Amino acid sequence: MKIYQSRSFEKKVKKFNEHEKHELDNEIKQIIQNPSIGSEKKGDLRGIFVHKFNLQNRMYLLAYRFIREERLELIMLGPHENYYRDLKTYLKNR
Repeated sequence: MKIYQSRSFEKKVKKFNEHEKHELDNEIKQIIQNPSIGSEKKGDLRGIFVHKFNLQNRMYLLAYRFIREERLELIMLGPHENYYRDLKTYLKNR
């Protein structure tokens, strides 16, 4: 399976320290093993899955989608505050 990262996702991960990146990699591996671990969104965000997990005692959300069955696109990563608003804006401006 090929994994693609959006520019927004890359920018967030760049700010993480090594320990946080390691934990994020574990979460991504869980998504690859069980794609239905995240919840599929409805309405404007149809086709987007969001996986929630804790990182450094803070809740983070990871938006992803499958392009056909062999590709995983990591779209956006961030804390819950204004997350869905920012995700909609990002997808609209793409």
